[in-house]
Amino acid sequence: MTAEATIARILAHPRFREAAAVMAREHDRTVADIVALTEIPAPPYGEAERAAAYLDMLRAHGLEEVEQDAIGNVMGRRRGIGNGSTVVVAAHLDTVFPAGTDVRVRREGTRLFAPGIGDDTRSLAVNLAFLRAIDAAGIRTRADILFLGDVGEEGLGDLRGVRHFFTEGRHRDRVEAFFTVDSPDVDRIVTGGIGSKRYRVTFRGPGGHSFSAFGLVNPAYAMARAMLTLSALPAPDDPETTHCASVLGGGTSVNAIPNAVWMEVDLRSRSAAELARLERDFLAGVEAAVAAENAARSTEQGAVTAECTPIGDRPAGNTAPDAAIVQLATAAVAAQGYAPQHEYSSTDANIPMSLGVPAVKIGSGGSGGRAHSLEEWIDVEPGESLRGMTASLAAILAVAGMEE
Repeated sequence: MTAEATIARILAHPRFREAAAVMAREHDRTVADIVALTEIPAPPYGEAERAAAYLDMLRAHGLEEVEQDAIGNVMGRRRGIGNGSTVVVAAHLDTVFPAGTDVRVRREGTRLFAPGIGDDTRSLAVNLAFLRAIDAAGIRTRADILFLGDVGEEGLGDLRGVRHFFTEGRHRDRVEAFFTVDSPDVDRIVTGGIGSKRYRVTFRGPGGHSFSAFGLVNPAYAMARAMLTLSALPAPDDPETTHCASVLGGGTSVNAIPNAVWMEVDLRSRSAAELARLERDFLAGVEAAVAAENAARSTEQGAVTAECTPIGDRPAGNTAPDAAIVQLATAAVAAQGYAPQHEYSSTDANIPMSLGVPAVKIGSGGSGGRAHSLEEWIDVEPGESLRGMTASLAAILAVAGMEE
């Protein structure tokens, strides 16, 4: 059966129609869940309070094996009728906003405004709505569905939650497919993971007075050479590859040769091989910059050194266009009148993709904007929200093997 035929069968099934009706009847409850979760702060490395609340929600929904793992992920299993193979449906608990950020939700008509409300708190609530709908409709699936609220997706969290799930978690060997529900956009299906390497490079030297010690090596000059070298490195369009010197710091005074300066850099590519080449060339450029500065000025009081500290490592990967999860998600999105697009991005799906586990990012429905800003917003107008939720739920159930 084609993907289109499978999705058409699911959409026409009386139980799926009932599930869609449940989501419509409980739309206000879903919105209330979005607000409640958004107003629980979840800063980087500070997701514990929200994780505890979400764990209670999963438990209240009657899932089996409800648990929190060693790194802080929370999860629960909805049993299928098969052999225990598992389809994971995830959303991340963390936001990009630091502790102390005002996360109270402001409502203007059908728009809700608050930091983190769309990325990715809405998805946490929508996954609960999916669970309620399939339970209320009595839907059975071949595979188990494991609902996962994971930590550490954003920024320097470096996908640590899903990384732990797939490297040390007790469920990892049973996963046959992985969905991360992330952002409202249903038409944008992420099938490729952009890999990234991130470094903090600290340049150190003897320092001294800017006038009386002039002529000594200067770590700021070494850093400048390294940045210029990075700026000149090839960054092909195919496979898409980028580099950026993004954060800088150091020094003590305008009239002092600094004894330490630092920069943070972000290296990215769709290709694991190209990313490895870029990383290798960048590190060589740092080494050459240090050597050039030590050759250009006096090392009488000490030489310039550089310490390259990894601060991020997201593996590249992709799920093939002809994989069942891609075909079914695409058909489900198209069946709801969207124009599906396959994209590359950096999401929790990077980890399973890099391990060969079929994985995609799908949307939570509705619309939104200004992600990662204090004015982040989503629109919870029922019609558009439910249209997107219907598409994503159909994709999940198709991959999990909804029974007749």
